[in-house]
Amino acid sequence: MKANSKKYLVEFIGTFFLVFTVGCCVLFNMPGVIPAIAIGAALMIMVYAGGSVSGGHYNPAVSLAAVVRGALPASELIPYWIAQILGGVAASLLILQMVIPPMYTNSASYESIGLIIGEFLFTFALCYVVLFTATSPENAGNSYYGLAIGSTVMTGIFTVGSVICLGAFNPAVAIGLGTLQIADWQTVLLTILANLLGAFAAAYVYKYVKQ
Repeated sequence: MKANSKKYLVEFIGTFFLVFTVGCCVLFNMPGVIPAIAIGAALMIMVYAGGSVSGGHYNPAVSLAAVVRGALPASELIPYWIAQILGGVAASLLILQMVIPPMYTNSASYESIGLIIGEFLFTFALCYVVLFTATSPENAGNSYYGLAIGSTVMTGIFTVGSVICLGAFNPAVAIGLGTLQIADWQTVLLTILANLLGAFAAAYVYKYVKQ
């Protein structure tokens, strides 16, 4: 039980810093390429910090993919989700003490089909990379998995983020953006749906290729 509580704490902390970085980058209008690089780097450093304890998921979709792949016990999925969502919401609430966000500034430009496709593809890519670099026995002990995972998110944000979709690739991030009133809740729900579908698809592709 104590070992599990350590995992959940690490997942809370990692998701907190990821969502805090996302929220600050968006609401403080950081210019140019800085948001994508900062968000990818935040995920990378938290994956390196907590990967040996919890797997460094910080993302309910990644945890779902890990369960389907067999890298995380199914009994731990809901506690992981709770820790991740609480971390994201805590980060959002702290940001709300710092700045009053403009309500729903980005959601109106998203077409549902494009949003679902963009979020699905890069959540798939993220989970695919996590499973192959961080859970595959052949890659045990490698030192590049954090960089690969963070770079996948950065690539997704550059490619589709804030243009086709939120660029969340993570239900906890999507909920955080909803809490910050950056996205309306219909957009958040569609994002979460696409994220979970992407996780399922990545896990089954991994199982087909590796098992």
